[in-house]
Amino acid sequence: MRVAMLSPVAWRTPPREYGPWERVTSLLTEGLVKKGVDVTLFATQDSITSGKLQSVCPVGYEEDKSINRKVWECLHISEVFEHAAEFDLIHNNFDFLPLSYSNLVTTPMLTTIHGFSSPSILPVYEKYNKHVQYISISNADRNPSLEYIATVYHGIDVENFTFKAEGEDYLIFFGRIHKDKGAKEAIEIAHKSGKPLIMAGIIQDEEYFKKEIKPHLDNKKVSYVGNVGAEKRNQLLGSAAALLHPINFNEPFGLSVVEAMACGTPVVAFRKGSMAELIVHGKTGFLVETVDEAVRAVENLNTIDRQHCRLHVEKHFSVDRMVENYLAVYQQMLGVQSSGVRS
Repeated sequence: MRVAMLSPVAWRTPPREYGPWERVTSLLTEGLVKKGVDVTLFATQDSITSGKLQSVCPVGYEEDKSINRKVWECLHISEVFEHAAEFDLIHNNFDFLPLSYSNLVTTPMLTTIHGFSSPSILPVYEKYNKHVQYISISNADRNPSLEYIATVYHGIDVENFTFKAEGEDYLIFFGRIHKDKGAKEAIEIAHKSGKPLIMAGIIQDEEYFKKEIKPHLDNKKVSYVGNVGAEKRNQLLGSAAALLHPINFNEPFGLSVVEAMACGTPVVAFRKGSMAELIVHGKTGFLVETVDEAVRAVENLNTIDRQHCRLHVEKHFSVDRMVENYLAVYQQMLGVQSSGVRS
């Protein structure tokens, strides 16, 4: 089986720090290669893979602001389709733009929909519905106007997250500093709970940060440590009493939610989007509706068995599980028997 894996080019694949789509694409690529699948990763030139790397874009446009995003996205996507005949399948992790090329080639294409950034992009998905196979990353993120071949939850490299049987007496917010992610609400929950809060993540909305977050930063009750890499992420998530995830949008998936639970850290999240599919209420965290409910949940963290959080991720959100589920989809699309992988 020869697979062209199309990654975004906002960041390196895998990302140095932030870059959730690139991270998942990398984990899937490496897992497939271990299974003996012939994978060519289309990503930035500085990307790292044990498969084959094919690229035209030198670095991610978010990492080098001198790069014209539209130009290099165009060159990047066209590179894949100009070589489409060399592959049995194209797996698109790049959002909607590659769909517009799909009718120009005979190679079947699978598109993982990592979320809908806006309802305005839906007409593209609708136009190529049935011609291209779609994967949803949660059942909550399915659009009723589209048909899907499967839901495949993201997987993480669980072994790279250190389990801690006990957390320290601080809460963590880990994600984009943006209204959608509920950074302001996380501060409010921490203040009302009387616990210190550590915030980590890329600042996506500067005005929001200046108005809602920065005035509360004192490096005691609330501290912001910036965008962090894998080692620091592991330490911060694992040592926390809980991850606060008071989102203000229907999040299609939450990598930080799964990563925290892999460390044994329970999650207190607003019940929106995919959260009910990731968190077992009362077992791996709490699903709440309001800030005050979140405060009460923090008061009950001692009822959560941190070992259960880890086991939940190992069972449902491992890289191996994700790879097996995608392989099953590939085989279904190509008519390959599940007993073996075609070379």
